[in-house]
Amino acid sequence: MKNSKPLIFISNDDGYQASGIKQLIEMLHPLGQILVMAPDSARSGSSMALTPSKPVTYSKIREEEDLVVYSCTGTPVDCTKLAFHVFFQNKKPDLLVAGINHGDNAAVNVHYSGTMGVTIEGCLKGVPSIAFSSFNKAKDADYSSYTSIVQKLSTLVLEKGLPEGICLNVNFPISSVYKGVRVCRQDKGNWFQEWRSYLQDEDSKSYLIAGDYISSEPFASDTDRWAIEHGYVAVTPTTIDLTAYSMINILKDWFKE
Repeated sequence: MKNSKPLIFISNDDGYQASGIKQLIEMLHPLGQILVMAPDSARSGSSMALTPSKPVTYSKIREEEDLVVYSCTGTPVDCTKLAFHVFFQNKKPDLLVAGINHGDNAAVNVHYSGTMGVTIEGCLKGVPSIAFSSFNKAKDADYSSYTSIVQKLSTLVLEKGLPEGICLNVNFPISSVYKGVRVCRQDKGNWFQEWRSYLQDEDSKSYLIAGDYISSEPFASDTDRWAIEHGYVAVTPTTIDLTAYSMINILKDWFKE
């Protein structure tokens, strides 16, 4: 894959077989040469998880002009790290794109998301990185209406880049007809009733992750959650620096006492 076209790396957390990543590949293929390395099965909720306890392998699934797809036995971040180690030692990709995730990654979901794990890992490696996710989580969801936004934003990031330490978290509403694009902040809220009973008997108790997200600021119209719930595409610039700068001087004062 050596030519003058931009080099784009794609991964996800739903697995290489997922409809979302297949549609994303089709959307981005006209923009450059594509290398995909994605998990061999669904790894939703993996966040930045790694696989330190056993070997990780990969295999080629598909190859055609300006496109190679690999399956990896590891987590989404394993896929990203391995692709950089094997394929990008001499030249980093010009753009990293994760998704399209079947399910939104707005608000606090950004902390749990394997899709965002890929994006943050790309950002850590100094590559302009974007995550695309959808409120429509159906496995057979048609994301074709996202094409213009995906291509436009990817082209802009290829041309303009992103500041160091910042990636983009993009979430689409459930409707295929959206009102527009809103640049917004992360919503504040949390998940409640996070587990439901599953196959319980007298000797064991099993649970499935579940729950309902409840915003603590449902009427704030500048958040990602408000945007997607009201039919907009939410674009949230996300920083990888977790330092609470406002607390630094306060803590310094503590230790002076």
